[in-house]
Formats: sequence, structure tokens, C-alpha cells
Amino acid sequence: MGKSMVRNLMKAGFELRIFARNPAKVSDVVSEGAQLYPSLVECVNSCDAVITIVGFPKDVSEVYFGDQESGVTGILDSAKPGAFLIDMTTSSPQLSLKIFKQGTQKGFKILDAPVTGGDTGAKAGTLSILVGGQKEVFQACQPLFKAMGTNINYQGPAGCGQLAKLANQIIIAGTMAGVCEALGFAKSKGLDLQTLFNSVATGAAGSTQLNIFGPKIIDGDMAPGFFIKHFIKDMTLASQEANDSNLNLDILKQVLSHYESLAAEGYAELGTQALSKYYGL
Repeated sequence: MGKSMVRNLMKAGFELRIFARNPAKVSDVVSEGAQLYPSLVECVNSCDAVITIVGFPKDVSEVYFGDQESGVTGILDSAKPGAFLIDMTTSSPQLSLKIFKQGTQKGFKILDAPVTGGDTGAKAGTLSILVGGQKEVFQACQPLFKAMGTNINYQGPAGCGQLAKLANQIIIAGTMAGVCEALGFAKSKGLDLQTLFNSVATGAAGSTQLNIFGPKIIDGDMAPGFFIKHFIKDMTLASQEANDSNLNLDILKQVLSHYESLAAEGYAELGTQALSKYYGL
């Protein structure tokens, strides 16, 4: 997703400096005009805005706060004074609050702005962007967000962008489970899955999850648009936040358990539609 977002920012006229822990993975966007830097410090030290999108909360923590053991200097100790710092990773709301508090004390303008829309939305520049932080900072960053998305909404103070994204993931978890259960049921009863899909996709049961992933499940296409391992991370964060509020999210817990079982069987690198394997598809 990050590479597609880089491309859309360049199309909008922004000059892009990038850092990647695996430079080989970004050679294509470098050939298209992005400037690759050998270290995070060199990349961010003169940028007006820094955008991060990495894998897990531990990665977010390392890039912002650094890691003494590995000798990594974090963004909060190397970015240009007064810069906008925007984390677009789906991460912990509590970590976003920590970055906001410490970053604001150092004079940075901090936003948490996770996205939804998948690799397709990233390529098309039609991502939904859920933003937490100070509203005036959100408004100042509109040109950046509009280069990457079309549904851009302010959710509230720091951490609220992450909370909104976790709510989104809870919806996806239940919907994906429903799609897989229905197709598993239909297969067990001898129905033709393609005919069933054609029949229900435009009715009340239709959804983005069904429309995008139903055909992939039917075709046995488990290639990742979004990795199971990352969805497990998101659902775990949502479950932790729910526990903090004494909420019992039974469906989320059940779906998370199914995905964890698949990961234990070696499917963590497949797409989220591989939940269908749990239902014998």
C-alpha cells in the first residue's frame, strides 16, 4: 500500500523522500522519481511532513522513538522542527496517544491516520482515511490526504483515528466470516457457488467483502491484498481495547480464533479470504 500512496503523492506534485528497511522492495518507485535515503534520519531531517506506514505497533514504536539496542534513531529525535508527523499504520490507540504527547511536547504536529480500502484503494487513490489529532492540524494536511484518498474524515482527538479503524476491522471480521460460512454451507449442500454469488451479490446480502472476495474464494485465489498476519494484529488490538472498556465482542473473538488457527497451520502470509479454508472451501 505504501508504494501506491507514494505514487499518488508524486502525481499530486509532492517531492518524495523515502526510507525502506528493505530497499529492494521500493526500487520501482525510486525509478519513478522517489528519492531513497540510506537511513531514517537522513530521510526525515529536512521534510515538512513525515508519513509512516509500517507493519506492527512495535515497528511504529521503533521508527518514532528509536531503538538503542539496534542503534536506530527515531523520528521524534531527528525530524525537522515543527514538522507534521502522520502515522498511517493501523496501530495501538495508546501508542498513538504516546506519540502525540511526546511529539507535541517537542513542537511537532501529530496525527494518527490509518486507512481502509486495501491495495485497490491505495492504487486508485480512493482510500478512506480516518484521522485523529488536533483538528487544525487535520485541516492543514488536507492536500496530502486528498492525494491518497477520497473519503477523509476527522474522528476526534489523538488516538481516535486508530479507534475508528479498529471499529472498521470489527465490521470486516464479522462480514468475512459470514461470507465464508455462507459459501461453505452452499458447497456442503451441492449448490453452484458462482450461481449463488450472482444471485445474492446485488441483494440485501451484498457487501464489499462479498463482492471483492467472493469470486476469489470461488476461484481458490488466496493471494494477499491484506495479510492474515496483519488482520490478526488488528483484531487483537480491537479485542484489547474492548476488554479495557469491559465490552464482550463475541463475534470478533471467534473470528480471531479462527484466523489464529490458520496462522498456526502456516497460512499467515495468505490474504484474509483464506478464512474460507476454515470452512472447507
